[in-house]
Amino acid sequence: MRTTLESSRATHSVVLPVLMCGLLLSACGGGASDTGDPGDPGVTPTTVPPTATATPLDQQLRARIDAVNLSANPASGVVVPDIDTALPQLGMRLFFSQSLGGDLDSACVSCHHPALGGADELSLSVGVAAIDPSLLGQGRAPVDGVVRVPRNAPSSFNVALMDRALFVDGRVESLTPTAGANGAGGAIRTPDSAFGTPDPNAGDTLTAAQARFPVTSTDEMRGALLPGADNDAVRVHLAQRIGNYGAGQGKLPVNQWLPLFQSAFNTAAPADQLVTDSNIATAIAAYERSQLFVDTPWSRYIGGDLTAISDPAKRGALLFFTRADEGGAGCGACHRGDLLSDQNFHTVAFPQIGPGKGDGPNGTDDFGRERESGNPADFYAYRTPSLLNVALTAPYGHDGAYATLSDVVRHYRNPNSEVRNYLDRERWCQLPQFADLPHDECAALYPDARVNSQAALAKLQADRDAGVLTIPNIQINDTQVAELVAFLESLTDDCAGDRRCVARWIPPRDGGPDHEQLDAVDEQGRPL
Repeated sequence: MRTTLESSRATHSVVLPVLMCGLLLSACGGGASDTGDPGDPGVTPTTVPPTATATPLDQQLRARIDAVNLSANPASGVVVPDIDTALPQLGMRLFFSQSLGGDLDSACVSCHHPALGGADELSLSVGVAAIDPSLLGQGRAPVDGVVRVPRNAPSSFNVALMDRALFVDGRVESLTPTAGANGAGGAIRTPDSAFGTPDPNAGDTLTAAQARFPVTSTDEMRGALLPGADNDAVRVHLAQRIGNYGAGQGKLPVNQWLPLFQSAFNTAAPADQLVTDSNIATAIAAYERSQLFVDTPWSRYIGGDLTAISDPAKRGALLFFTRADEGGAGCGACHRGDLLSDQNFHTVAFPQIGPGKGDGPNGTDDFGRERESGNPADFYAYRTPSLLNVALTAPYGHDGAYATLSDVVRHYRNPNSEVRNYLDRERWCQLPQFADLPHDECAALYPDARVNSQAALAKLQADRDAGVLTIPNIQINDTQVAELVAFLESLTDDCAGDRRCVARWIPPRDGGPDHEQLDAVDEQGRPL
């Protein structure tokens, strides 16, 4: 059986209101089975306070909400697995297991922990060869001090709602996207196939397709495993390690994976038939797809609870959904709909920091979507992320260049001025990840940041001159910046920011089926 949002989260969340009426940032594994339990049907729907009276501000905002056709449930009609059932439970154990890390020192959760908003609190992720593999979030650092992952980790939360593409450059994408399908029922392209060409081994959803690639990245999870081998060889080797057969037999001194696979897939098949890279991706995707967090104050406001958000947040929402040429911030041009994303690719010219993806004359740039499409129109374009739970996922941008939501909003007031100021003040050195470095050492980290950022700004200006959809300089003051941030903070699910609530998506600290479970701690040594 399948489960909707209401049954999947019955033990920790109220059902979103059934009342229906009637978009700022840019950045970087479901599964076919989606089996679950119907959950507890005895949940009482949220009730709208009967004494709430609409103010002129409420009336004005309601008109905007109706105009852009927003609903109270961003996940309406989307079916996801119940985290308490066997397949996502297997996926959770795999997600937390360093046995899928080539050098047994990293896991999917190294960059996507539920207690960190489904991300990692770092500007640029640290995958393999961390000083302390179990330390996640601030303080996580590579043994040699060199951060090699060039992009910010996106949140795994609400990945089930993405229908067009995953990864910041869309290198996993649906070629026939259907609303609410997460790529199911159509062809999916991945880095294992040419641009525009389906990958026959992608899996049934975008989430399953995406889950197959971090393990093949040398800097994220693969490490020194099988030098020179192709992606499929790496996946097969890891599956054999987990399944305790073939070349992987005996690689894990403790291995209790097979019974979990047999339970999750409801079969007595042997490991060499059952513990495959495809089934591993399917299970991880089921776990990720179960992470549905959309019960927000904003959704309750849309549903009729006029007291769910503050007046500053309401004014921020009005700015957000009002066009720039009408005095607003124009954010809704790209962050549209209930997901607050058009799932498209845009050039917004955030500062270009980090080691880059090998692009440009010095190999330190990151050309974004153009890396995949080869289309010059896609230079420095990155996928529009959903803004649901955005307050939990700082820092921001495809490379984590901005530390706060206020920084992001100010960027849109005047990208040229903000980026110039960022570079002149070497503000990447103020990011928490690099703040403890000696200034001279930090300043020398990214010598090409200026020229790469200027190239991105030039592309933004070219888009504006050509009339390509983008956000012009917006005329808002500091008070309005704060109001926009207040609105963005109202997009946080009640459970997503509560460690006790997200505990359902964190396995018991028992070492896991292989004693390789990453039981994470923060910089102070406290369990996450």
